[in-house]
Amino acid sequence: MKRPRAVNIPVALSEEEIAFVRGLVIYEDAEVLALNKPSGLSSQGGRAQVHTLDEMLWAFAKPGKARPRLIHRLDRDTSGVILTAKTQPAAGFLGKAMMARRFCKTYRAVVAPGAPQPPAGLIEAPLRRETIGREAYMRVCAPDHPDAESAKTRYRTLAATAEAALLELSPETGRMHQLRVHMAHLGRPIAGDARYGGALTLAGEAVPRLMLHAAALEFPHPAGGTKRIEATDPPDMAALLARLGLAGNGAQRLAV
Repeated sequence: MKRPRAVNIPVALSEEEIAFVRGLVIYEDAEVLALNKPSGLSSQGGRAQVHTLDEMLWAFAKPGKARPRLIHRLDRDTSGVILTAKTQPAAGFLGKAMMARRFCKTYRAVVAPGAPQPPAGLIEAPLRRETIGREAYMRVCAPDHPDAESAKTRYRTLAATAEAALLELSPETGRMHQLRVHMAHLGRPIAGDARYGGALTLAGEAVPRLMLHAAALEFPHPAGGTKRIEATDPPDMAALLARLGLAGNGAQRLAV
């Protein structure tokens, strides 16, 4: 197992890793750095003998200076926008804004079978953590359960066929696996999510991975005002949407 590394000790990265992580940058200014994380890359704390995104951020550190700091995380198999702070004051400002729920996150997800009913709404289902062996799961539970944590997710259907649907998801709380568990609770688990019952094949082919993408992040900027950063669908998700008829005019388009 990979040993934890002290956060202030630089990590030696290969030239390929440096080029790779620098290629993920989608926005940068004096205070923040945003990247488009690919599926399969752990944000922090990975068990495999590979570097996490957090460790790869040393590629952006200036000599004698600390690396950018992650402000939030994405599940290993989730792709999309992830934000870092380049300075300690920016990290403190953004951390407080995150705690105050001033961040607005927008995800895109492929679910099956078909669109949920109703096609848009608010899921309010408390969650509790359960550990099985070395794996952690989240479960929907009663509000009065001693381990219950409140969890809210807004959703709306963007396009649908009888087989699958493309949804926009906006979490109002930030529980582990929240979107995945809430969609399974609604009877429309996210495609590729073997842990929570998602379809592993669609349109006659294997779903390549968890079809959940952090498409946009809106947050108060340390320098003032509000910033919105977007990441387009990755190639594997775009290909699946096209194969399912959810990317063109073949699907039912819903304005809800």
